[in-house]
Amino acid sequence: MASLGELTAGIAHEIQNPLNFVNNFSEVNNELIQELKAEATAGNMNEVLELANNIRANEEKINHHGKRADAIVKGMLQHSRSSGGTKEPTDINQLVDEYLRLAYNGFRTKDKCFNAILKTDLDTMTGQTTVNAQDLGRVLLNLYSNAFYAVNEKRKIGPSGYEPIVSVSTQRKEGKITITVGDNGNGIPDNLLDKIFQPFFTTKPTGQGTGLGLSLAYDIVKAHGGEIRAETRIGEGTEFILTLPG
Repeated sequence: MASLGELTAGIAHEIQNPLNFVNNFSEVNNELIQELKAEATAGNMNEVLELANNIRANEEKINHHGKRADAIVKGMLQHSRSSGGTKEPTDINQLVDEYLRLAYNGFRTKDKCFNAILKTDLDTMTGQTTVNAQDLGRVLLNLYSNAFYAVNEKRKIGPSGYEPIVSVSTQRKEGKITITVGDNGNGIPDNLLDKIFQPFFTTKPTGQGTGLGLSLAYDIVKAHGGEIRAETRIGEGTEFILTLPG
C-alpha cells in the first residue's frame, strides 16, 4: 500500500506540473485578449499585433504542456496493460531488426538532420521464444529511441568527427536469450544509474521525457520472467542488456 501511495503521489505530481502551466498561460491569455480588444478599439494596430503574437506564443506553450500531460496519461495506461496480451512463439531477430528500423525512421522524421550508423550482430541460433511481441516491441522501441536521443545529444556538442552509432546484438546461451542495445553517447552518471527504472525519473531535460519508458520496459521484461539492466561508461556510451527465458 505504501508503494501504491508513492506511485499515486508521483502520478499526481507529474501531471500537476504541465496542468499548472496550461492553467497559468490560459489565464494570461484571457488578460491579453482584454488588452487586445482595448487596443483594437483605440486603433493602436502595432499594439494589437504585438499582443496577438504574445497570445500565439502562449498558445504554443499550452499545446506543449497539454501534450506532455497526455503523454504521461498514455504512459500510465501502457503500464496498466503491460501484463496483458497473448504470448506466442516469436522470431526474436526479426522483431529486434524490425523495431530498430522503425525507431530510426521515426527519430529521423522528427529531426531530418539526424543520421546514425546502425550495427546489428544477430545470432542465427537465437530463433524463437514465447513472448508478447507487441509488449516486447514497446521495450525495444523505447531502448532504441533512448539510444538515438543519447547519440544525437552528443552529436550536437560532441568532438569533431564524431559518428553516432547505435548497435543491437542477440545471443542464445544456456537456455536464455540476451538482447543488447548499445550507443556511443555520453553515458549515464553512476549516481543516476540505479534510478533509471523508477517511474517518472528521466535524465532528459524537463518536458522532453515522461520518465515512464524505462519503468514500463522494466515491468514488461519482469512479466516475461526476464531481467533488464544497464551498463554505462561516461563519455563512451551505454548498453542495456535484456535477458529472456529461451
